[in-house]
Amino acid sequence: MHNVAITGTGVFTPSEVITNDELVAAFNSYADLWNAENADAIAAGTVAAKTHSSSEFIEAASGIERRYVLDKEGVLDPARMFPRLAARPDDQPGYMAEIGVDAAQKALAAAGVDAADVDLVICAASNMERAYPAIAVEIQQLLGAGGFAFDMNVACSSATFGIQTAADMIRAGSIRRALVINPEICSAHLEWRDRDCHFIFGDVATATLLERDEDLTAPHFKVLSTRCATQFSNNIRNNNGYLRRTQDHMEDRRDMQFMQNGRKVFKEVLPLVSKHIADHMAEESIAATDLRRLWLHQANKTMNDFIGKKVLGRKPEPDEQPNILQDYANTSSAGSIIAFSKHSSDMERGDKGLICSFGAGYSVGSVIVERA
Repeated sequence: MHNVAITGTGVFTPSEVITNDELVAAFNSYADLWNAENADAIAAGTVAAKTHSSSEFIEAASGIERRYVLDKEGVLDPARMFPRLAARPDDQPGYMAEIGVDAAQKALAAAGVDAADVDLVICAASNMERAYPAIAVEIQQLLGAGGFAFDMNVACSSATFGIQTAADMIRAGSIRRALVINPEICSAHLEWRDRDCHFIFGDVATATLLERDEDLTAPHFKVLSTRCATQFSNNIRNNNGYLRRTQDHMEDRRDMQFMQNGRKVFKEVLPLVSKHIADHMAEESIAATDLRRLWLHQANKTMNDFIGKKVLGRKPEPDEQPNILQDYANTSSAGSIIAFSKHSSDMERGDKGLICSFGAGYSVGSVIVERA
């Protein structure tokens, strides 16, 4: 059996930003247009009028202040309210591959590793651009990586499940190095016209390089333990799957986009995640006082605050549980990796931390690491 280390991470951040104020202005204009078109039905009481959103509502409900997206103009068009991502010819890189390669190259550069020395590429994300060929195989080719590649989908837990999968292969000796890449184009699956969720998601891509922990001299993180769990629930669901919603002629069906029963998710997921982390720590004989930092899934600030308090037994200090949610919004599986990538360089040798993601499925994955 071999030990495993995280030696590099990378984050691709789109250049376009949508603030809450910009999003609210577009949504309210859309609501006004819809109400005008349905004025008779609203007056008759057969249809409810759409109410306005507000920046105060968004921040209070989520902690989100802005989000990055691949296409801002399409999202903010009140007559459209979804991104314009034109279908690309088969001989051009797909959107997910393009942003995934960017994040992967940054992770490789951080570790000083050549892509040709990578044995496995996993593309782990909440939605895939197509059914096949695998996005991971396309990324493998664009990078010039060796070995093999495959896609996996565990919704918002895809990154931690991908890390466990890669770590298990490294431990077993079948591979030496793996890239777990999370290209999340969440803007293509969000229903921007639904006041209850129109503010939730943003776009991003992350990458994590894992290697055998042998003869490593540069700073890295030992992967001490990984743990994953699932429990079926319909309370977070997306029936569409691919990026079809970005095309102009898709049938307008609300049930084909991201949907959630937020109150049930909050009530059911929080105890599930808190118990999962507590059990994982107990299994590894790690006390709350042993943890220097928590890098949690970036879905909702209130949820993270609750989990952090449960895990540590007190309110976490800001640097013990860093949030990137206010800037990136919910980026599905990539959120905890963004937090880890941006808030781990100050960890000292021997400091321990825990990466955790959770979401649809329900699913929850945790990774205990130690600075080395």
